[in-house]
Amino acid sequence: MSLQTSLYEKLGGKDSIGKVVERFYDKVLADSSVNYFFENTDMEKQRKHQTKFLSFALGGPGQYSGKSMAKVHEGMNLQPEHFDAIVLHLKEALQEFNVPEQDIETAVDHVNTLRDDILYK
Repeated sequence: MSLQTSLYEKLGGKDSIGKVVERFYDKVLADSSVNYFFENTDMEKQRKHQTKFLSFALGGPGQYSGKSMAKVHEGMNLQPEHFDAIVLHLKEALQEFNVPEQDIETAVDHVNTLRDDILYK
């Protein structure tokens, strides 16, 4: 594997990332500390959108054309404990798909760059 291989490719591309996203939202929706944020959300649409976003964030092809993170989370007043719960569920979902720990940390590092755009909006 070359040094240029993206995390998107290492994880198996869009289909594999879609499976991780499915498992991630199973965990999120089972967690009463964060699931209420999704009460009025079309979860099929959310899963597709998140798969596109995560694919792009991990170096996949195409562009993410959704709203900015700050705009998407506006009015939610997400707190650090909410963000941390979401990151934990992502880590757990990646672990269930046997993603190497180093790659999980890289993915989490990508997500953590969005922290300031998401919290307290």
